[in-house]
Amino acid sequence: MGFDLASRIRSIPDFPKKGILFRDITPLLKDPEAFRYVIDTFSDMFEGEVDVVAGIEARGFIIASPVAYKLGLPFVPLRKLGKLPWKKLKAEYWKEYGLDGLEVHADAIGKGDRVLIIDDLLATGGTSKAAAELVERLGGTVRALAFIIELKGLKGREKLKGYDVVSLIGFEDEEL
Repeated sequence: MGFDLASRIRSIPDFPKKGILFRDITPLLKDPEAFRYVIDTFSDMFEGEVDVVAGIEARGFIIASPVAYKLGLPFVPLRKLGKLPWKKLKAEYWKEYGLDGLEVHADAIGKGDRVLIIDDLLATGGTSKAAAELVERLGGTVRALAFIIELKGLKGREKLKGYDVVSLIGFEDEEL
């Protein structure tokens, strides 16, 4: 690996609530070379393999948008509930903090589109599974789910069995 990305992740205990160890990518984003490395790595991995890049709100947007730009592909935002103004599909899921959901515009992904879904972090897998469900309900195929960070102790990868899951950094010692 060209960078020690883990050293550019800040760990914040008890945020957003007691018992959560929040992994903050802000220091990584502040380092132009590390940020470029992440974008270039995901772009190189999936060049020619995908038709659409989707990002999960909010930090997934930060990574997915430049990957889509670099690959010359459409970017699709997978938004939190109530944020999209037009016809949409919704998927709800449980995550560490309670019930949540994602929405996507009904025309965002075409039938047969190969979609790369990007987010900053894989924890329990609920958000990512909902994102994959939305892509598939629109007729797309999830080519892969890509993350900067994977919290391996939370076993989110198990919820995503059957999908290609890529993470650049893994942390083992997570608790909820």
